[in-house]
Amino acid sequence: MKRRFLDPETPADSAETSLCEALAGLTTVEEMRAFLHDLCTPAEIEVMVDRWRVVPHLLEGRSYREIHERTAVSITTIGRVARYLNQGNGGYMAAAARRNIGGAS
Repeated sequence: MKRRFLDPETPADSAETSLCEALAGLTTVEEMRAFLHDLCTPAEIEVMVDRWRVVPHLLEGRSYREIHERTAVSITTIGRVARYLNQGNGGYMAAAARRNIGGAS
């Protein structure tokens, strides 16, 4: 991950908080889609979509191989998502629970 020195008046955690607040403030799918397409490159969006696509399969207990065959997402990416589902900060689980995906709670 790229790190750079920031102006001391804008600490990195403050900028991250501001981004999170901007995301949380969007209220429709259309607003979120527009923001993501302005903020991210097509490749970055594709990576996020791929990661999100495997979450329901992992929560349903499918094997990595089966998930790969159903989604064409790489085994490496599937493993990365699985690791964060189990040992991350709870973001995937919170989002899955909100969407009532795969029995997440």
